[in-house]
Amino acid sequence: MKEANGLSSYERRQQLLQWIERNGRISIIQICEQFGVSEATARRDLEALVNQGKIQRVHGGAVLLRQAPPEAPLFQREREQFLEKQRIGRAAAALVEDGETIFLASGTTTLAVAQHLRSRRNITVITNSLPVMSLMASEPGITLIGIGGMLRASELSFIGHIAEQAIAELRADKVFIGIHALSLEHGLTSDYLPEVLTDRAILNIGKEVILVADHTKFGRVSSALVAPLNRVHRVVTDAAAPPDMVEALRAMGIDVILV
Repeated sequence: MKEANGLSSYERRQQLLQWIERNGRISIIQICEQFGVSEATARRDLEALVNQGKIQRVHGGAVLLRQAPPEAPLFQREREQFLEKQRIGRAAAALVEDGETIFLASGTTTLAVAQHLRSRRNITVITNSLPVMSLMASEPGITLIGIGGMLRASELSFIGHIAEQAIAELRADKVFIGIHALSLEHGLTSDYLPEVLTDRAILNIGKEVILVADHTKFGRVSSALVAPLNRVHRVVTDAAAPPDMVEALRAMGIDVILV
């Protein structure tokens, strides 16, 4: 059915998507002006594109939702956004208090957290990350609990049923976890399905869940749901994180630390 502007809703939404792909974002006001529609129609068009997994809503409009590329091996990712990860790691490590038990999940950003915890005393670190185990093994002030299981070679992490059973028996004051992709509509997503249940088991044991992720993980979606955003209490990221997403996370009650 053609509307007053001569376009069907399908045609208008296709043009709207093309606009967002070219410009990265669009506001409700711009949609009304560009397509000659009401605010209610503009919102319906955006919701339709959200439901198709094409965009994500932000305050006053929408931005393009990018498909996250496949995750590179850990040794390669260590060099990517290195300075940002170091700043995130330092800020996240400062959140750990004496006497606490924490869980450090696998990944390059959580490894940066571990690097800034090495000199600490009187903390217990639980981890399924082989690099974190190696880093912490000789630290006299740290009690280290290593989780075994099936080794994911590219990530040097232990996953699977054995790991999940062991994790379920433990409790942590704080869980520090990274993620492959983060979006407002789709939450935390991963491209490696066999690790999803392990990540969920890790999230379940923390009194506080702290997401450590640089800005490149924001506004992306991958194939497997790890958890909705309401499972996260705090996010530590770098200052290049999209301001609209930072504002939206804070509006959800999630504390966001920018470094």
